Amino acid sequence: MTTHFDTIVIGSGPSGEGAAMKLAKCGQKVAIVEAFEQVGGHCTHRGTIPSKALRHSIQMLSDYTHNPLFQHTLEQVSVDYPQLLSAAESIIQRQVSTSYRNFAKNQVKIIYGFARFLDAHRVEVESADGTLETVHADHFVIATGSSPYRPDDLDFDHPRIQDSDSVLLLEHTPRTLTIYGAGVIGCEYASIFCNLDVKVNLVNTRNSLLSFLDDEITDALSYHLRKQGVVIRHDEEYEQIEALDDGVVLHCKSGKKFKTDILLWANGRTGNSQQLGLEKAGVSANHRGQILVDKSYRTDQPHIYAVGDVAGPPGLASASYDQGRFVGAHIDKGTADWKLVEDFPTGIYTNPEISSLGRTEKELTEEQIPYEVGHAMFDSIARAQITGHTVGMLKILFHRDTLEILGIHCFGETAAEIVHIGQAIMSQTGSANTLLYFVETTFNYPTMAEAYRVAALNGLNRLF
Repeated sequence: MTTHFDTIVIGSGPSGEGAAMKLAKCGQKVAIVEAFEQVGGHCTHRGTIPSKALRHSIQMLSDYTHNPLFQHTLEQVSVDYPQLLSAAESIIQRQVSTSYRNFAKNQVKIIYGFARFLDAHRVEVESADGTLETVHADHFVIATGSSPYRPDDLDFDHPRIQDSDSVLLLEHTPRTLTIYGAGVIGCEYASIFCNLDVKVNLVNTRNSLLSFLDDEITDALSYHLRKQGVVIRHDEEYEQIEALDDGVVLHCKSGKKFKTDILLWANGRTGNSQQLGLEKAGVSANHRGQILVDKSYRTDQPHIYAVGDVAGPPGLASASYDQGRFVGAHIDKGTADWKLVEDFPTGIYTNPEISSLGRTEKELTEEQIPYEVGHAMFDSIARAQITGHTVGMLKILFHRDTLEILGIHCFGETAAEIVHIGQAIMSQTGSANTLLYFVETTFNYPTMAEAYRVAALNGLNRLF
């Protein structure tokens, strides 16, 4: 017997949960198909939550070891990588429990197993014990996420070759590490391991780090990574990776060689679509497994949607959740009476962390928009002095004539938090979105939020 649902969501990560919850609240009969033992997807179990929990633990350890109050106790501190990883487990389980409660409260059925399309309206689910179940739906939402890209010529079964998933299972602290790929994941792991006193090589296939960010921010990131001991090599391409008993050697086409204990491959991701039987449903994907969608996230079949990482960039959990909610509204009404915002903040959890929203100086220059810059350096902010996190800055880009805020760029502790103050003002229209808001608003003192007032006054002083 085939069970029928109004909508079946394949995958329970942020985008799948967003879609399922929206549809359930609209009164639909909804099921989620989850391939693994627990809900939450890659974000909860192998990506965002464990890596950010790891980063937080290492940040606390670094704060402790650099605080002069505790210098006499440092010999008593011995924490290794697996111990730091274990701290993330309780957080993961709390996130999973929250998702289960939400699904149960909203009567979303969870079906465990791997989903494969039989045709455009039927999916076969194979459970862990091999049992097959067929389910039918009017609509489908594919939210299966992505995985690290694995080139065919690399042996990822070798213990010295890791990717961003398997490195979270590493059972020792390496002495040396080469990271191939200097995107967001590569830069975050460079920050994590260098603060464990691991000697890190960060090998970049491009000519600068995170080129989508403002140049001043990427310059600061490069400087502080190097200051923490990371060796950065730009414009390199691997020719061969040689795994040995006593290490692994990255051979670059330039002739450079890097021999370290571990190689972390962090160069690209692949959409998890290969085993879904998309061809039977009449759905197309590109060479990286990313499903092709229109602006409403519909695939070749208008009743089948794809959201989150499996549909391509931006690859952010926050944006993925909103995509899921958008698709839920679209399925329920046939259209959505709201649209996803084009400008959403990026959060990059390096040390110090980075967050950015809006346009960069380079983009504004290319568009010939007359802009000015307001800076607040964290070493002058009282709250930063109190916490000891004085590295960083808040940078506001604004129109010289109208004072409209055009971009917010932040580098430093709590950057991913305080960017939302700027986001709230940038989302306003007309005179409500100007630099004057920050000048005329009273901020608690001492707080990191006060940096907005300092930066705004700095910017105005450049005009008059």
